[in-house]
Amino acid sequence: MPDPKILEFFPNPAPAREFVIEHTHHEFTSVCPMTGHPDFATITLRYVADARCVELKSLKLYFHAFRNEGIFFEAVTNRICDDLGRALEPRQLTVISHWKARGGFTSVVTAEWSPAVSKPPRRKAKARRKPRA
Repeated sequence: MPDPKILEFFPNPAPAREFVIEHTHHEFTSVCPMTGHPDFATITLRYVADARCVELKSLKLYFHAFRNEGIFFEAVTNRICDDLGRALEPRQLTVISHWKARGGFTSVVTAEWSPAVSKPPRRKAKARRKPRA
């Protein structure tokens, strides 16, 4: 799996101002875990930086690390969102993946990041049946 540790950052040049940064990567590829066929997408990253911004070459290398990964559209979009959210700690972050047509379908997956959402959900304890007396 791609390692978010390869991402590099630089200080936000205007931390007092909320401004939207949007990066679009047109050459994203991964592999369908069911068929082994390549999947192609355009990934758009839209965020409002807090203390730092992501450096583009490292972002490209991070995206290219998915090239041989067997992963579903929904999983890759959420993985990117969580990795970038934890690493950037932005004020706001949205990741949108536009997947190329295969089998007559195109898909768009959108994930939004917030610190509360990036934590794994707690599993509910199973209710136990009371033994009959």
